[in-house]
Amino acid sequence: MHRRVMLAALAAVMGLTLTLPPGTQAADQKKFRVLFVTQSAGFRHGSVTRKDGQLAVAEQVMTKMGQDTGLFDVDCTQDVAKDFTKENLQKYDIVMFYTTGNLPIAKDDLDYFFKEFMNTPNKGFLGTHSAADTFKDYQPYWDMIGGTFNGHPWGSGSTVTVTVQDKSHPAMKPWGDEFTIQDEIYQFKNWQPEKVHVLASLNMAKVNPKKPYLVPIAWCKEYQKSKVFHMSMGHREDMWTNPKYQESLMGAMKWIVGWESADATPNPELSAKLDAQAKKDAGQ
Repeated sequence: MHRRVMLAALAAVMGLTLTLPPGTQAADQKKFRVLFVTQSAGFRHGSVTRKDGQLAVAEQVMTKMGQDTGLFDVDCTQDVAKDFTKENLQKYDIVMFYTTGNLPIAKDDLDYFFKEFMNTPNKGFLGTHSAADTFKDYQPYWDMIGGTFNGHPWGSGSTVTVTVQDKSHPAMKPWGDEFTIQDEIYQFKNWQPEKVHVLASLNMAKVNPKKPYLVPIAWCKEYQKSKVFHMSMGHREDMWTNPKYQESLMGAMKWIVGWESADATPNPELSAKLDAQAKKDAGQ
């Protein structure tokens, strides 16, 4: 018997949790597969702009993460008509979007994604930055993701402070209690606090301009039998090369495929509290 399997079995008998070193796999785990969609049907971000026939920075980062950790394989696409199909989606565990606009995905393939792919345990959706600026007026999509783009008062040169609301989630552990970053920050419409678990939010007392409402930075939710994670950071290329950002994405993916557990219970009372605090911080 493989040594890791023996250790895992012994740990289970003793009621312990076995933690493997970073970048290793348990013998009974197989790599998960990620379809990373970086197509732009609206504004094209530099982080997903391919140059000289090379993958974009975000695509390079995800590819290298998979190779370095040995935990997952990623396929990057900017051709959803060819790759976002019922047949092709069946190869994957996670669909990841860094996209904009109304992507040219056939309705039957979208329906399969929402009704079947996203109704499968240990599968799910990971949205980064402008994933929320995709299909933003299409209800099935924003009902799945949790909210959609409604402007960015804090541009890519803004320095903002983010407060982590749930440090226990694997995607939030790298960030600590609070952190300061330079990035473009979205505000949202179609926000559904009764369906999402807020993980981090803008600290309105420490940013400019100050707005009298909650601005979530990261959230998770259960959707049918699958899981959804969204993080609005990621506009800038240097965010993708930030080790903490990469650790955060890795934690989100492990949660989606069921390798790590976390609470995704909707916390609308927290959203209401943060909304009230934002009004106070904005002087209203």
